[in-house]
Amino acid sequence: MDKKQAKERIEHLKKTIDHHRYLYHVLDRQEISDAALDSLKKELFDLEQQYPDLITFDSPTQRVGGKPLEKFKKIHHEKPMISFNDAFSEEDMKDWVERVENYLKHPIQKDSASDPFYCELKIDGLAIELIYEDGVLIQGSTRGDGMIGEDITQNLKTIDAIPLKLENRNQKIEKGRLIVRGEVFLNKKEFERINKEQERKGGKTFANPRNMAAGSVRQLNSKITASRKLDSFIYDIVSEYSPLLNTHEEKHKILKDFGFKINPNNKSAKSLEEVFEFRNYWEKHRKKLPYEIDGIVVLINDNKIFEKAGIVGKAPRAGMAYKFSPQEATTIVEDIKIQVGRTGTLTPVAVLRPVNVGGTTISHATLHNFDQIKRLDLKIGDTVIISRAGDVIPQITEVLKDLRTGKEKDLKIPSLCPIDNSKITHEGAIYRCSNPKCGGRNRESLKHFVSRAAFNIEGLGEKIIDRFLDEGLISDASDIFELKKGDIVSLERFGEKSAENIINEIQNKKTITLTRFIYSLGILHIGEETANLLAQNTGETNISGVIKHVSHLSQDDLQTISDVGPKVSESIYKWFHNNKNIEFLKKLEKAGVKIKNEKQEVINNKLKNKTFVLTGSLETISREQAKEKIRELGGNVSESVNKKTDYVIVGNKPGSKYERAKKLGVKTINEQEFLKKIE
Repeated sequence: MDKKQAKERIEHLKKTIDHHRYLYHVLDRQEISDAALDSLKKELFDLEQQYPDLITFDSPTQRVGGKPLEKFKKIHHEKPMISFNDAFSEEDMKDWVERVENYLKHPIQKDSASDPFYCELKIDGLAIELIYEDGVLIQGSTRGDGMIGEDITQNLKTIDAIPLKLENRNQKIEKGRLIVRGEVFLNKKEFERINKEQERKGGKTFANPRNMAAGSVRQLNSKITASRKLDSFIYDIVSEYSPLLNTHEEKHKILKDFGFKINPNNKSAKSLEEVFEFRNYWEKHRKKLPYEIDGIVVLINDNKIFEKAGIVGKAPRAGMAYKFSPQEATTIVEDIKIQVGRTGTLTPVAVLRPVNVGGTTISHATLHNFDQIKRLDLKIGDTVIISRAGDVIPQITEVLKDLRTGKEKDLKIPSLCPIDNSKITHEGAIYRCSNPKCGGRNRESLKHFVSRAAFNIEGLGEKIIDRFLDEGLISDASDIFELKKGDIVSLERFGEKSAENIINEIQNKKTITLTRFIYSLGILHIGEETANLLAQNTGETNISGVIKHVSHLSQDDLQTISDVGPKVSESIYKWFHNNKNIEFLKKLEKAGVKIKNEKQEVINNKLKNKTFVLTGSLETISREQAKEKIRELGGNVSESVNKKTDYVIVGNKPGSKYERAKKLGVKTINEQEFLKKIE
């Protein structure tokens, strides 16, 4: 988007984020999930990074929390209680390190003998500050807006994990004033116990442990706080003693000496790769922890470098919150397509700006029926919340109407079928093409498109095509190339690996010979041989060229091609003069489909009339390159082994073709022997 659009989007994002942050930090309640709010904040942060001059002092990226509640005494923090910017991918983390190093004008490790990074589990709790005078707790407060917090000393004294008096283990830094910061949280079992008790009493229940912890420390009656077994981890020292310590890791060791509870899972890291391993391990194993975490915090371990890097906006430049894959995120509905299933049922499907949800990229979300669009009040161009928890199919759960600009468009329910222009009938929430053969015919064309003689997309069989049609993921063949792993991973009987295999296979088959491409289109009367003749006549190497060349041929021109008679020429002519078909071809090109003319110049006839079959993977040359070389030297390539086969080239992990070659007595050669033949 251009700068004007970015400015408008930033203003909408700021207003919406501030509203939800006020609910979250001040009123201890929320209307959208933390993950959805994080997604909005990340979008705002990225836009401000792209256009730094649009950053204003009142941006949510430049301040922390909300105003403190009036019922507690206000506390001015000696140093601002800052928070961290969020990262959601390895690429985000690499960009962060690059920004820090550019600011410092040297690599992070240059002036440090310690491990460059320190990783902490990011507890889903409430940030606190504790002040000790000569080892005695004199004040505890919330973060508030970062500058002014709330005095909750009496409530914090009820938490066993917080020492009232520091242990006398390190005389060097115990005396005097000590300010530490950490997190108050509630473990999962205690959260469940309190909610059950609240339900029994008819009292307020909480959506998550973080909200319950925040509500507990803000109780005017400290006995209520004491009845809820809150816990705490301390993770930082911000008073005058901090400069005496070389690394953040040393801070944790000193805090433990004082008697504070520190998280035993935190650790230093020698590289970003170790940071990624730490984060990925805990994303998989966080359910084993007794408390909730939503990511990790990564800091530059060296305290001098950390201080030198300074603060940008509301966050330290040398720290980052590396979040786990969100189960919810926000994105924009770029279009709503109408898909036609195998029974002719129309299904609206939202085409999304690709977004990571639950660890996978989502680009489509089924809307099931037109009643759901009405219920959500969804428009094309809306900002929406996408949810995917566990194995649930990605779905739009909410429209963020505050972010509307007035440019959003309503979806018009079609009166004619988008496949064959038949009249649409409708019963309740179900809309269906009146032609009973429509869905079935579309299904057959898709099966033909992915067949072995066409695009040869292995693994995309009849049942899977049916499933994709019924779920509204595909309508015509071009939609196949727009699929993302996240679109199919949640479907029944699809796991991470099977979804990944299908996507990889689709991507690998985007390049196709011109003969196969023409054959895949399913033009009436066009078989493989006629497709080959038309390809040889056309000789184009891109889809736009094919459109231009063939659409300019008259039926008489077409009949000059060998074996093309009146019926065939009429069929080709009509197909390439149908606007829907031309749009389909353009969609294929836009999706990245590339064609190549298989017509090869024969360098010499060294392999003339010799037929080769390849099996297994080759190391020094790709299978496609090997096939091209055979054709250049006058040979033929076959997909099956029979008695007329001259050679079977055997690579690594050969398939059944190797066994058949041995059974038929066909000569087999390895990769090196083949390379000698084509020298």
